Amino acid sequence: VVITKVVMHPSKVLELQMHKHGFSMEVGQYIFVNCPSISSLERHPFTLTSAPEEDFSIHIRAVGDWTENLIRTFEQQYSPVPRIQVDGPFGTVSEDVFQYEVAVLVGAGIGVTPFASILKSIWYKFQHTDHNLKTQKIYFYWICREMGAFAWFNDLLASLEQEMEELGKVGFLNYRLFLTGWDSNFAGHAALNFDKANDILTGLKQKTFFGRPMWDNEFSTIATAHPK
Repeated sequence: VVITKVVMHPSKVLELQMHKHGFSMEVGQYIFVNCPSISSLERHPFTLTSAPEEDFSIHIRAVGDWTENLIRTFEQQYSPVPRIQVDGPFGTVSEDVFQYEVAVLVGAGIGVTPFASILKSIWYKFQHTDHNLKTQKIYFYWICREMGAFAWFNDLLASLEQEMEELGKVGFLNYRLFLTGWDSNFAGHAALNFDKANDILTGLKQKTFFGRPMWDNEFSTIATAHPK
């Protein structure tokens, strides 16, 4: 496998973009990753965050000894980058999400990675006017504890916002970001700037909410908007 790009995101999230001849994937699948310089035996699974229409990528968060060592290794060794080996892809695909007119996606923390693949793939399908795409509306919820966790996903959401606006489909993607961990000073600052055009935390047009979703209200709103 050839590593084409390495990106260090806030909240200790490492993004690896890779190319492998003959590699083919679908949304929702995962790969096993091995880094011989850390351990020749350990393999760890990571959900693919790329769309089938592009080279494959993963996002790795430091949540244990192996992932912390991997991130530290990539931080310290720029050229040549550490060698890694991948197996896969594995797992059932999530293509069926494109077969429904309305889709509700819910992710928490780094668990949002499968939805990155889905949203990217939808973006490509819109760009190339895929007539097999039945989806007319997506509700996307992301719940995070740390403010920095939103950073790596912002570019994708910003691109989708712009793309949908240019295609005249502003209402296609309704995303709601919830921050469950914050300090009172920042919350007060956010409240004072709530009327600004863009969110002060993410820079996106849709505002970040503080706390957890009230699911009964959320699902009731969706059901009302899309009666049978």
